[in-house]
Amino acid sequence: MSDTASRESSASQTPSLAIRHGAPLTAQPRLLGDLLDRSVQRFHGRPAVDFMGRITSWGALGADVERAAAALQALGVVKGTRVALCLPNTPYYPVFFFATLKAGGIVVNVNPLYVERELTHLIEDSGAEIIVTCDIAEIQARVLKVAGETGLRHVITCPIADVLPGLKRFGYRLVKRKEIGHAPASVQHLYYRAFMAKGGTSRAVAVDPHEVAVLQYTGGTTGVPKAAMLSHANIVANTDAMLVHCGGEVPEQDRVLGVLPLFHVFALTNVLTFSTLVAAEMILLPRFELKQLLATLKRTRPTYFPAVPTIYNALANLPAGERPDLSAIKVCISGGAPLPVEVRHAFEAHTGAKLVEGYGLSEASPIITCNPFVGVNKEGSAGLPFPGTTIEIRDREDPTRIMPAGEKGEICARGPQVMSGYWHKPAETQAAFADGSLRTGDVGYLDADGYLFIVDRIKDMILCGGYNVYPRVIEEALYEHPAVVEAVVIGVADPHRGQSPKAFVVVNDPAVTGAALRDFLRDKISKIELPREVEIRDTLPKTLIGKLSKKELVAEEEAKAAQHAG
Repeated sequence: MSDTASRESSASQTPSLAIRHGAPLTAQPRLLGDLLDRSVQRFHGRPAVDFMGRITSWGALGADVERAAAALQALGVVKGTRVALCLPNTPYYPVFFFATLKAGGIVVNVNPLYVERELTHLIEDSGAEIIVTCDIAEIQARVLKVAGETGLRHVITCPIADVLPGLKRFGYRLVKRKEIGHAPASVQHLYYRAFMAKGGTSRAVAVDPHEVAVLQYTGGTTGVPKAAMLSHANIVANTDAMLVHCGGEVPEQDRVLGVLPLFHVFALTNVLTFSTLVAAEMILLPRFELKQLLATLKRTRPTYFPAVPTIYNALANLPAGERPDLSAIKVCISGGAPLPVEVRHAFEAHTGAKLVEGYGLSEASPIITCNPFVGVNKEGSAGLPFPGTTIEIRDREDPTRIMPAGEKGEICARGPQVMSGYWHKPAETQAAFADGSLRTGDVGYLDADGYLFIVDRIKDMILCGGYNVYPRVIEEALYEHPAVVEAVVIGVADPHRGQSPKAFVVVNDPAVTGAALRDFLRDKISKIELPREVEIRDTLPKTLIGKLSKKELVAEEEAKAAQHAG
């Protein structure tokens, strides 16, 4: 992969017509911890986190981060130690995110819904030595089992009830008692209170802003999760760009609704680090549940509401009497999946709130374009280049050639938010760049005004309600069934989730049904990855060299959807 200097040199040699630049960024590279320190010092008593009505101030959050950083160092965390965070949205996540970085470690983001095989891969690939999880029995048991198999040095369990308000804490322990894990504590397994008792004052660690802060796993074209190395400077730059895009800081405190999972890169920047930069109040919800979301919107009246199209669609389809009052919201930001024009229109018409679409990828921390909050929001567009970002459209056959405005090609991006590469994967890193410009794997074009329009997605990755679902993971699980001879998984349109996986298989036992294969998958992949349907076929389409081909199946499903719509 080319270094920064060569990337800038390459950009200067390309025709200006083919490049669209975002507004300039003037802020300097700095550590993510600097954002926290600034908010703690300036707004010590201001609310930082609202979790189900329990408020944590910026001062209290800063104190918890300091103690947790010292406790991590007591467990052996030094510069470069990987600490995996396998947590739903709770106050524990920001504590351990910033504490890991303050201790000199690297955060490894882990989806708590991952099954054992996926969790094992991330732990082994990242080399994580410590994992932080919660006491939801199903998640805790899975983490402890994998910890025993992978040689993780420590597991830290964070009790959900302990961060709830008083009455809710009591109710949770009563109603959810069967779902709460009670694994015995040990040298390897510590509960949060015992862990924090090890804390005190952390030792200062010298870290350069351009060193890795987060390993953010993504599948890309291969379907095998690989870690984008995001530095402090990468994530801070995208956070600074968000502030510029918003129009700068305001005297009143913003409130950012965090229904998106913080382990996902979209929420990491739009909720956690943006809120930390401007000392906004993070309103955290552990998951998307419509009734809970509506109550939270009414109680907290957020000013920013980032989410995926699935959530906006659910709100848009509510009966008139149940629609929330969103008058306090400055803007809703859609990402994680394509936003259908119909969903945007219905949401804005029924709620009165402004909805804009952004576009990005894990490798870019993640935002590279977004429609303006004030100004022209073009139909079907993913918006203008984010501040500090350069968008290039490159010829798919000849990536050295940059396409002029209006012509389609692969969307590529340059900017301070772009990763340095993939963790321990030099070949994949090299393939991810063209002349130093990050290749997104998506096809699109820039119009004469610099707005990006995404035409097609090259990658096999399925965008399922904002989550990345990788077909190969499902296909490999299907192949574990003795009757499966061939298997192909594609994404099909889903009115609720944007896309859902569908599997096509050839079997050698006529008694095996699609429903039986779907049941077979339940304990091998997560619920999000579970195919909506498994269709049995006599044969599957193949290329001339005998490779299983997906494009014919995709075309069939699109034709069915069009016929049904007609």
